[in-house]
Amino acid sequence: MRLVIQRVSSASVSIDGEEKREIGQGLMVLIGVEEGDHEADAEWLAQKTALMRIFSDADGKMNLSIMDVGGEILAISQFTLFAQTAKGNRPSFIRSARPEKAIPLYEAYIKFLSTNHGINVKTGTFGADMDVALVNQGPVTIVVDSKQRE
Repeated sequence: MRLVIQRVSSASVSIDGEEKREIGQGLMVLIGVEEGDHEADAEWLAQKTALMRIFSDADGKMNLSIMDVGGEILAISQFTLFAQTAKGNRPSFIRSARPEKAIPLYEAYIKFLSTNHGINVKTGTFGADMDVALVNQGPVTIVVDSKQRE
């Protein structure tokens, strides 16, 4: 699994041009699921997300986690995170997991965040046409991949 984590002062998603879900200070997380991923990947990434110290403390140093600041998460599924672009000009998404595999892992990641860490998580809708808006604070953008646990 691969995440793009952005520290935000606000973020929102409109689904199919209608329903809007919003958060204030927190994280906007794009979630990609690859063939071969497992629930252990979702759990590891949820822990990493919850404990990552990317919010500023009183001295202006990135030393606080989302739990420390009482932030929220907007979690959006994004199969394009595993796009292969080496050949030609049209990306290939063959490495992205099919919905029957990806949906349970996407939902597991969200469940681990809310149940294990008590974080308020709002979501997009898997496979829907979504418009995402955010104010990236910092800017801070971090990519985390469960296959590269460094």
